[in-house]
Amino acid sequence: MSRAHIAAMTALVCVALALPAQAQTPPTFATTKVDGTDNVYIFRYMRHQSMFIVTPQGVIATDPIGLRRPAAKAYIEEIRKITKAPIKYVIYSHSHFDHIAGGQPFKDLGAIFVAHKNAKARIAALKAPDVVMPDQVVDRKRTITLGGTTLELIYLGKNHSDSTLVMRLPKEKIIFTVDWIPLETVPFRGTYLPDIEDGLKKVIAMDWDRLIPGHPGPDGRQIGTKDDARAAFAYLQDLSAAVKKAADDHKCLAEAMRDIKLPKYEKWANYGAYLPMNIERFCDFYSLGI
Repeated sequence: MSRAHIAAMTALVCVALALPAQAQTPPTFATTKVDGTDNVYIFRYMRHQSMFIVTPQGVIATDPIGLRRPAAKAYIEEIRKITKAPIKYVIYSHSHFDHIAGGQPFKDLGAIFVAHKNAKARIAALKAPDVVMPDQVVDRKRTITLGGTTLELIYLGKNHSDSTLVMRLPKEKIIFTVDWIPLETVPFRGTYLPDIEDGLKKVIAMDWDRLIPGHPGPDGRQIGTKDDARAAFAYLQDLSAAVKKAADDHKCLAEAMRDIKLPKYEKWANYGAYLPMNIERFCDFYSLGI
């Protein structure tokens, strides 16, 4: 075999060995510093993510995302790679356990847990052993100031839950809010109507530039903009109009679920799986008043 053939075969083997590495899935968890900030980070564990803020006086963390997974341990280890300052606060985005369970390792370090008052009531009622009870609650608004950083906790009403907080960093013009402003993704069925549309109008009117959601987008994108919030609002409006027409024509539920298509959003994640659920939810609203 000629040297040319050997060289060609060697090159092919090298390419073949390199391909699996390029196709590897992302690591189970990772931490990313938000561009243009001094102290804002995103911790991602699989398809869930949380924001945390590092200050000289301590850390403000959000959702432990530890339901049936050791995310909190990894989360704390990632924080410790950046700072040895104490973790002062853990703030719950809302009451759903896939985001707020598993926080005991933070509590063991002395963190103060904060949530909307409705989240605390829900946690108390369900008595889930893996969910730390909030120490402090928010009603309409609260401001936390730590180490020169200001974080606003704002309640805009019902949307994906009745306890969702919008966490706004006014200096950085960043918000963190979970499950109701997804990035190019059809949302899950659970929605308060028409409250969620009113809430979206309010959040779009607020002063911010970037959004950190509770889940990355379909392309792994971790940060959105007001255009994403506007797109989420447009989706709900388009869906609402289509389902209202079906309800007025007495076509809820089976015919509406069969016939309503929203091709403008067919490339969004979860379109096939969640659009029928969304149609069902709006049919309940327009046909049954619930």
